Amino acid sequence: MKIIEIKSHVLQYDLEEELGYSQQYYAQRTTHLVEVITDAGITGWGECFGGGGIAFANKTIVEKVIQPMILGMDPLDREVIWHKVYNLMRDHGQKGMPIQSLSGVDIALWDIAGKFHNQPVYKLLGGAFRERIPAYGYGMMLQRYDDLEARFTDESARIKAMGFNATKMKIGLSPERDIKLVEAVRKGIGDDMRLMVDANHAYTAREAIPLGRELQNLGVYWFEEPVAPEDKQGYRDLCEALDMTIAGGEAEFTRWGFRDLIENRCVDLLQPEVCALGGITEYQKVLAMAHAHFIPVINHVWGSAIAVGTNLHLLAALPDLPGAAHPVQPMLEYDTTPNRFREDLLKEPLNILKQVKENQGSVALPQGPGIGVEPDPDFIKHYEVS
Repeated sequence: MKIIEIKSHVLQYDLEEELGYSQQYYAQRTTHLVEVITDAGITGWGECFGGGGIAFANKTIVEKVIQPMILGMDPLDREVIWHKVYNLMRDHGQKGMPIQSLSGVDIALWDIAGKFHNQPVYKLLGGAFRERIPAYGYGMMLQRYDDLEARFTDESARIKAMGFNATKMKIGLSPERDIKLVEAVRKGIGDDMRLMVDANHAYTAREAIPLGRELQNLGVYWFEEPVAPEDKQGYRDLCEALDMTIAGGEAEFTRWGFRDLIENRCVDLLQPEVCALGGITEYQKVLAMAHAHFIPVINHVWGSAIAVGTNLHLLAALPDLPGAAHPVQPMLEYDTTPNRFREDLLKEPLNILKQVKENQGSVALPQGPGIGVEPDPDFIKHYEVS
């Protein structure tokens, strides 16, 4: 079996309402899918992290840089392919867009392997530790409205009504405004629902520490990306100063990037993004390093139904850490804001929201070979942009 072509699909549509996080607002939804085609009639699908103009840059890297390197290679040689591509790109991109691009290709190779062996990806990873995955509802994106607090109260109440047992919100406007937003969400969900906040590295450690103390008082479970990903000492200072979980890792790449983050215990909870850090092949190495240091892992999930399906396999194959009769289970991050690429992309939808409502906040594993999801080609054709 040989790789004969790699296609890169950037899909995009205009949002009805502008959404944002601490760094920017955006008015379009974008996703970047990778299709690896073999001479055996088996096609694999993957996804590259990165929206907007980043997706178009990654499309060029996938098609013009990575594709020529691996055409004619056996897609089952995932380690060989990964190291060949990384070694040939390392002088030009040990992090960022080249690794995001490699991630999408690598995920597609795992999809091919599962289809070739007629096994779901979680079987290739060693089996499932759980048959269902708890999910948390991600929402409360930043918007440019004066009544944002009231909007957050209403939206968080809707997420709770969907059946989720935990939720996550955006912060990062200012410490004073953030506290009001968190108070508004607490009003919407009550005190019995787990709440997480994501600052998208809006603050310095000096700003984030007193903010974190206020978040503790409001019962926040984790404080995500409080400082810039390069600020390892800032992360460590937060871990030492606060009695709450400090989470991060979505903006880190490869085992070498994660090494210092993990070995220096800069986070209490690691959030690898498989569509960015180097794909499933590299995710496994990061996971082993995290477990060797007893740092729990809950994956960062963003993008289309391809990313969601991929992460269901990874979370299923995630061992309990450290192990107990009733261990805390990993959770699937699920974006509840309108997203056609999550709800309508597949021939057979995952129906995450329906499953959450009917199954006390949990979802089942995909059972087909590979990732177990297949995009609708007509949907791709309709939303693809050049």
